[in-house]
Amino acid sequence: MDNATLRLFGRDALPRKRMVAKEERVVGYKAKKEGLSEELIDEISDVKGEPDWMREHRKRCFKIFQRKPLPSWGPDLSGLDFSAITGFVRPKGKEHQPNSWDEVPQEIKDTFERLGIPEAERKFLAGVGAQYDSEVLYKSLRKSISELGVIFTDMDTALKDYPELVRKHFMTRCVPPEDNKFAALHGAFWSGGSFVYVPAGVKVPTPLQIYFMMNYPGFGQFEHTLIIAEEGAQVQYIEGCSAPHYTKDSLHSAVVEIFAGKGSRVRYTSIQNWSRNVYNLNTKRAIVEEGAVMEWVSGTLGSGVSMIYPCSILAGRGARAEHLSIALAGEGQIKDTGAKVFHMAPQTSSKILSKSICKKGGVVRYRGMLYVAPGCSGVKANVRCDSIISDSKSKAETVPVMDIRSKDAQIGHEASVGRISEEQLFYLMSRGIDAEEALALIVRGFIEPIVKELPLEYAVEMNRLIEMEMEGSVG
Repeated sequence: MDNATLRLFGRDALPRKRMVAKEERVVGYKAKKEGLSEELIDEISDVKGEPDWMREHRKRCFKIFQRKPLPSWGPDLSGLDFSAITGFVRPKGKEHQPNSWDEVPQEIKDTFERLGIPEAERKFLAGVGAQYDSEVLYKSLRKSISELGVIFTDMDTALKDYPELVRKHFMTRCVPPEDNKFAALHGAFWSGGSFVYVPAGVKVPTPLQIYFMMNYPGFGQFEHTLIIAEEGAQVQYIEGCSAPHYTKDSLHSAVVEIFAGKGSRVRYTSIQNWSRNVYNLNTKRAIVEEGAVMEWVSGTLGSGVSMIYPCSILAGRGARAEHLSIALAGEGQIKDTGAKVFHMAPQTSSKILSKSICKKGGVVRYRGMLYVAPGCSGVKANVRCDSIISDSKSKAETVPVMDIRSKDAQIGHEASVGRISEEQLFYLMSRGIDAEEALALIVRGFIEPIVKELPLEYAVEMNRLIEMEMEGSVG
């Protein structure tokens, strides 16, 4: 495996013995007890020195979480043991608030240097952040970008430095805790994540990136991402995720809230490659105002169980949304993913393109929701979900829901499921291409509409990563 692949996506194959051996050496503070409780909420708030309103918010969310049942309509979550989850782990060195890369503890720096965090910062990013377990340990924003009034920091710092902005937007009208059980769980135990604010008319020329690493066994990571793009602003945000494999299951339950102001453009890209003992259960949503454009690009490759349905609420006339996603499921993996778009204003438009691949008994499922409110004239929406299956043990399903309440809406839906064609493989092999490379060519062609939307270096590495995942799928 090359360094570029490690840099961009992380791998299950990160050197496990080394990482396991040093797990305690990189911990600065961890929760006193396993389990998710009100006692832990007080512990987190005390350690972080949070304002009273946030402590109260956490406790209200926890009560909502306790009332709501586990979702029964998707993958089986009965194996998720909340009492065995360690809900807060502060990395070593965080208490000193490192101001430069040199101040990050060496053990943690070694991990992120293998992922190329400093290299990425120097080469092609406007800003970069790195979260290790519960808290962001390092962040940097180019001076030329900060001088434009752009804010890129971690959520814990934002809560202290920009309390009014956070309080106005944090889990209020975008993702309220009542939305679902795991949104409420997140609201109770959130820690870390990103805060992005782009003033009106400012266009951030290159992406902002953050990398999330889960390193502690049986850990629950609950990072919160809040992006605010004011009128006419433009920003690209990229997150990468990885975790080493341990014998204990871990939980990743993030919330992403995006506010795309009038005429703004926001692109949110997420490449997830958690280890296969991670439950990946997230809530991601954007409110898109008049004339704004919201773009979601996602690759869901790792984790054992994933439930992710990015949502766009098109709240203003002429708002647009694009949802582009790739999901890959291998042995023991269930990818229940999709998209939701709510057309709440006239002249709005949306495009959903989902590509999924399953092999060795993996399960992929597209689950979508398209809603057009009454009186919303001139709405256009198109949904396409395609799946390819490499063997008879794997399964691909499509579960679309469409609720159209406007008479002149133009709605299209197309879905396809098929086996990898033996005829295509034979044709390519007859031209001197070996079986593995022939399969890689077919898969690259299948995912090309989504990969081409990634920055060049990310596109190259996405292709490489999927090729590695598909190794051994022929024969």
